[in-house]
Amino acid sequence: MFEAVYQYRDQLLHGLGMTLAVAIASFVIGFLIAAVLAPLAVYGGPFLRRAIMGYVALIRGLPELLVIFLIFYGGTVFMTKIAGRYIEVNALTAGIASLSIVAAAYLTEILRGALLSVAQGQWEGALSLGFRRPRAFLMIILPQMMLRALPGLGNQWLVVLKESALVSVVGLEELMRKSVVGAGATHQPLAFYLAAAALYVMITGVSTLLLKAYEARLTPHMR
Repeated sequence: MFEAVYQYRDQLLHGLGMTLAVAIASFVIGFLIAAVLAPLAVYGGPFLRRAIMGYVALIRGLPELLVIFLIFYGGTVFMTKIAGRYIEVNALTAGIASLSIVAAAYLTEILRGALLSVAQGQWEGALSLGFRRPRAFLMIILPQMMLRALPGLGNQWLVVLKESALVSVVGLEELMRKSVVGAGATHQPLAFYLAAAALYVMITGVSTLLLKAYEARLTPHMR
């Protein structure tokens, strides 16, 4: 049964590489957006805080698949109107943009919660030592925030990794899409989907082990 999978091994490995590329790019972009939005959601003005929390609530209330469709088809309509000629947003761009937007919403809430969990006394102690607020945030508050946020960040990375499979619906040649193509061409769907499941479990398992090792390194006193 798995002979067909072995014959398609290069295509599946190419799909696995695309899955990792999309997931890494989406997570990094989403994290950078969240790193800006989370402090503003805590320390910004009332209007800014409401706007950020509105964005978070909106995106968290939408199915990820719907966001992908909106970016893929809506982006094509928007670009076509701007350029005055038909321009299609490619699947890779739409996939990374969609997953980044979704990840940013969840990561903003993770970082915001971690930031709020840092005791106010940390601010007071840093300021009493002569730190200006920006330096106090970077040197004292930020490291504690990131340490508290690490479990949530690790979990969100695994979510983004698995959600990358959704981008196959707009034609991106990632692992899920390659598995579907191979299953259709060889009429061996079970073999290909089992192979895809094994590859997903492998990369999520490795990710989990690396995250646990990194967390243990940062918190030796908790071992």
